[in-house]
Amino acid sequence: MTANAHETLINSAPIRLLIHGGAGAVQRDKLSAEREQAYRLVMAQSLMAGHAILAAGGSSIQAVIAAITVMEDSPLFNAGHGAVFTHNGRIELDASIMDGANRMAGAVAGVTTTRNPILAAHAVMARSNYVLLIGEGADQFAAEQGLNTVDPSYFHTQHRWDQLQRAIARNQLMLDHDTDAATPLTASDEKHGTVGAVALDRHGNLAAGTSTGGLTNKRFGRVGDSPIIGAGTYADNRSVAVSATGTGEMFIRTCAAFHIAEQVRMKKTPLPHAIDQTLADIAAMGGEGGLIGLDAHGHFAMRFNTSAMFRGLIAEDGIAYVAIFPETEASI
Repeated sequence: MTANAHETLINSAPIRLLIHGGAGAVQRDKLSAEREQAYRLVMAQSLMAGHAILAAGGSSIQAVIAAITVMEDSPLFNAGHGAVFTHNGRIELDASIMDGANRMAGAVAGVTTTRNPILAAHAVMARSNYVLLIGEGADQFAAEQGLNTVDPSYFHTQHRWDQLQRAIARNQLMLDHDTDAATPLTASDEKHGTVGAVALDRHGNLAAGTSTGGLTNKRFGRVGDSPIIGAGTYADNRSVAVSATGTGEMFIRTCAAFHIAEQVRMKKTPLPHAIDQTLADIAAMGGEGGLIGLDAHGHFAMRFNTSAMFRGLIAEDGIAYVAIFPETEASI
């Protein structure tokens, strides 16, 4: 193959970006038309931000960061501004990112002053010898890298504060003994609002990222699957890029994202089947949630075992498709 032919092949690789904004027990009659439209608008903005990078020949890593940053900056999602409160009234943020080309990865957990945790996760990956930094050390590292820092009050929203008060009133506390009932009860109008993105760039490289505030009313210091490479996030050009949302403890115990990737790579399991099997395993433990996955050929899947998952897709044509409920799946 000549150099020019090789360049043409690279440039013809399909570009794809998938996002999610959480899965959960969302009832259609409890989601107002105005709020649904607000969600759809931000998801479309997220997709367009990532697509602009991919269309210009940018990397999948940068597209994932751009898409997630939009959702972290929105008060609608449980990530960044608008994240949920711990039982102690704090906001502790987690995020991770992974490059499928070289399997480099970075993550932060329990940060409280870094405006965009996904940027901190990327800084850990790109500018340190580590994979995971936590708490004050992660915030300090982010500040040293020149990332925006904020007062913790920046993340507060009245909606999330009221949500915490309702959860405390219902005594919906995280159980931290050795039991399978390791998740809080959830009201029918609430969801796991973790955000995530997976992307494929023109060079055929995959990337995945996830960002979250965790669980409403969680015990301080609790860390779920979102910053755990192989649980909430995974990317490998040999298989797939995956981002998860749901009951994190079960996603950790099943190594959900890595399990999907290995099914695809080692057993040649079709991506939708690999995700379905993983979700079935999670459900058998009492967990719920959703996963988005994308392979290096542009094949993708968005699956969930809850009543809804906020999700979207954008491809070469630059048209942003978003969906929330199962019956709209055909539109994407």
